[in-house]
Amino acid sequence: MSSEQVILCPGQGAQSVGMGQAWFDASAEAARTFGAADEVLGDRFDGRRLSELCFTGPEETLNRTDIAQPAIFTASIACLQAMIGREEIASHPVATAGLSLGEYSALCVAGSITFTQGLEIVALRGRAMQEAAEAVDSSMVALIGAEEEQAHEVCERSAKGEVLVMANFNAPGQIVLSGHSAACDRAVEIAGEMGLRATKLAVAGAFHSPLMQPAADRLAAALERVEIRPPECPVVSNVTGVPHGTGPDEGKDVCDSIRERLVEQLLAPVRWAESCRWLADNVKGEYHELAPGKVLSGLMRRIERSIKVANHDKPAGD
Repeated sequence: MSSEQVILCPGQGAQSVGMGQAWFDASAEAARTFGAADEVLGDRFDGRRLSELCFTGPEETLNRTDIAQPAIFTASIACLQAMIGREEIASHPVATAGLSLGEYSALCVAGSITFTQGLEIVALRGRAMQEAAEAVDSSMVALIGAEEEQAHEVCERSAKGEVLVMANFNAPGQIVLSGHSAACDRAVEIAGEMGLRATKLAVAGAFHSPLMQPAADRLAAALERVEIRPPECPVVSNVTGVPHGTGPDEGKDVCDSIRERLVEQLLAPVRWAESCRWLADNVKGEYHELAPGKVLSGLMRRIERSIKVANHDKPAGD
């Protein structure tokens, strides 16, 4: 096992029924993590506990933003604790990053927030985002094969006075737009006219857009009450594409900067491709993707094929 490891943490969309159960069954550390999550959150999810929803679903309930976010955060940290306990991964990585929601897992990995703090804030974030989404008829659209300039043109031509913005730069040629549903429908049509593939996504609403302002306000108030410590290794910001406290945030108090960027993340594009590019250019080591899912290893193949990401959706050998 190399002592120099980079940890990647998945975001919303990686969830699936059964997530984390193999780790729960294989590891006392993972079981304790799920148990701690159930103790913190109780049976607030329609009278059910988080671990039960992770392991048995149903899928449509697990996919709800207010449930999927704490579920993914818990599964990721359970996977990490299990692998540390099995001496399959170092307890102190050289760098970490997480896609959107996964940035909270990354901050936990880096010792900037505790598991309990992270879980409570992620649960609030998911609930606030769900409610903001339900308040406005909104959606998201994936553009395949588009450059940033083309995506910008689609937004300008489709908005018609409504909100439509670039929300995710996931990988080269993969950009997600976010905004009012009617604008998203127009974007699908206009993208097709431009020779681009466009698909409206099955999401609760327009994440990473100005329509999330009510959720951002609630998150900002909640983060003021969270003790954030300086991370023990670089944690790449989704907003800037470079580690917290560097680039445009150099010279600022890193803990204050983390709070500000986490709030801004709800309204601004997720620059995942840039984040992975920074890691590839600046950090040498083994790359590991925590459970659940295999989304990030797939994106890395499109961002930088020379980097191989070990996936840990389930224990080795399962």
